[in-house]
Amino acid sequence: MTGGLSHEEKNIIWNWHCRFNCNLLCFFLLSGVGSTYYYSQIDNSKIEQVDTNGGVIDFNGSMEYSYTLRSYDENGVERDIMFGTSRELKEGAFIRLTVMPIRGVLEWNEVQYDELPATVQKQYAVPQ
Repeated sequence: MTGGLSHEEKNIIWNWHCRFNCNLLCFFLLSGVGSTYYYSQIDNSKIEQVDTNGGVIDFNGSMEYSYTLRSYDENGVERDIMFGTSRELKEGAFIRLTVMPIRGVLEWNEVQYDELPATVQKQYAVPQ
């Protein structure tokens, strides 16, 4: 055979290429790469109790409560974000949400007011 790859060699290269791209996509989707922090304050009037009636697939991940809160990124850009919790959160607490495109909220952590970016602090009253 002269010049070029055989059909078998092309298949090997194609299979490797597909596996590599699939692994790369899986890494991106499962890691926190590309995530953005948003900040919010807990408002328990915005909580909804989720009906976990034991379906075949539990899309809520056994989270009993769902919050939809006005949130801000580090530049002060506003966005309503929905996330689930297993319990009712402390009224007035500040939280940092790690949000990723497609996947949504990966995690949330309680933070202190002075840990909020300055642009976000402007959106809230200083706690007493």
